[in-house]
Amino acid sequence: MKVTKEAKLKSNISNKTEPISLYDIEVNDLQGNPMSLADFKGKKLLFVNVASKCGFTKQYNELQNLSDVFKDELVVIGSPCNQFGNQEPGNAADIQEFCSVNFGVNFPLTEKLNVKGKDQHPLYKWLTSRKMNGRKNSSVKWNFQKYLVDEKGKLIDYYYSFTKPMSSKITKHL
Repeated sequence: MKVTKEAKLKSNISNKTEPISLYDIEVNDLQGNPMSLADFKGKKLLFVNVASKCGFTKQYNELQNLSDVFKDELVVIGSPCNQFGNQEPGNAADIQEFCSVNFGVNFPLTEKLNVKGKDQHPLYKWLTSRKMNGRKNSSVKWNFQKYLVDEKGKLIDYYYSFTKPMSSKITKHL
């Protein structure tokens, strides 16, 4: 029986048997279309689990500013998540409208993801597992936690929600 690349990737992510490349992880955009992380090779990536009804929601403004100021070096990718206080209850259209109208967001947004627990998305399994990312273990504590990845797909660090997007803790790497 031939094992496909996709089946091997899913098995590796589920069993955490060996490190995998961030660029091999499959994720969809907010509209459900495949988003290739490999398209962002050569730029740093800032992954942020976002929510529209959170006390940190105003960070959308700074995330957009960060995206604009460092557009040649960085791609911000927001991942809506409803796992913390049900603070992202909307569907894709609601989320897109909220982000565009209220904050002028034009950086990429993924589909809603689980960032923790038994149904944790493979992207967040990679971001939070040292076995997979080769750098650090972590757990997502709340909305607007940030993970910075370098141009070659290696985890640099993560930052809790209270770290503002334009903080020197983040921008010193850009």
